[in-house]
Amino acid sequence: MKPAIDLLRNVLQGNRTALAQSITLLESTSTNRQFLLNRLEFIRELNNVHYEQRKPTIRIGISGSPGVGKSTFIESFGMFLAEKLNKRIAVLAVDPSSAIRGGSILADKTRMPRLTAHPNAFIRPSPSRLHLGGVTQSTGETILLCETAGYDVILIETVGVGQSEYEVHHLCDTFVLLVAPASGDELQGIKKGIVEMANIILVTKYDGDLIIPARRMRGEIRSATKFINYQERPSVLCVSARTEHGIEDAWKEIDTKVNGNLHAKEQRRQEQKIGLLRISLINELFSLLNRTLDNENYEQRLKNNPKLSIYELVQEIIHQDLATALSKIKY
Repeated sequence: MKPAIDLLRNVLQGNRTALAQSITLLESTSTNRQFLLNRLEFIRELNNVHYEQRKPTIRIGISGSPGVGKSTFIESFGMFLAEKLNKRIAVLAVDPSSAIRGGSILADKTRMPRLTAHPNAFIRPSPSRLHLGGVTQSTGETILLCETAGYDVILIETVGVGQSEYEVHHLCDTFVLLVAPASGDELQGIKKGIVEMANIILVTKYDGDLIIPARRMRGEIRSATKFINYQERPSVLCVSARTEHGIEDAWKEIDTKVNGNLHAKEQRRQEQKIGLLRISLINELFSLLNRTLDNENYEQRLKNNPKLSIYELVQEIIHQDLATALSKIKY
């Protein structure tokens, strides 16, 4: 049996090491031809198995500014699902990569010690590798992989830069935005963009001295969202990971929004496929373009020809060099 198919078979048997290795296979940026063939075969078989299973799952995107308490909330929320509802939880935590060194800290598992040790949970931190949109280039396939492995709820924690996590909207059944109390004035807290895509907004840290500021923030958000043209206005709740206040209510709200209309859920997942097609195509072309630029000395050409315009060079790269690179791709 081919190595990729053998790896997927181990995932189906509940082998967590094989699951981690499979995600590494999906995330790898190797351009080795045999590796690319192996990965392509793996993705084909993964999609076949996933389609045959058709298990009911929930995909939840979670975003918010740094320091809002995403990891702390996910641990409390995940423990509630794993212990009280006996659900299997997969957490895909995306960490920002350094624009200078390219590395990522990947410390999410250390911030979720209880959930990390729970047998019903699987946590996978991944570097964004400067990929825009709040997720990684392979998050879509990784979600399918975790669902195929038997996980009921998939939580996607974005990099948390605040206003750019647009891609996660195409990956999830519902999008949850976390907001910290006393985190700015009303207009600052309700910027358009990411807030327009939120299905549920949770005001975190609803405990101790922050209870009153959290209530005030909840009221301001409810007031401000009246001025955004939603198909359905987001629910706004207060939660505390420390006291677990609002955790069960948050789950009920998510479950109602996702599974209250199964036809709408299926339609949304079909729309997600179209969005993922666009995203994946752009990502592959962007990756190919980067490799093309690395192989050509465009900087030297600009120095040698001061009259050469950037626009002219871009057109040449697209119509000649990139077209040549595309013609050489064979599977």
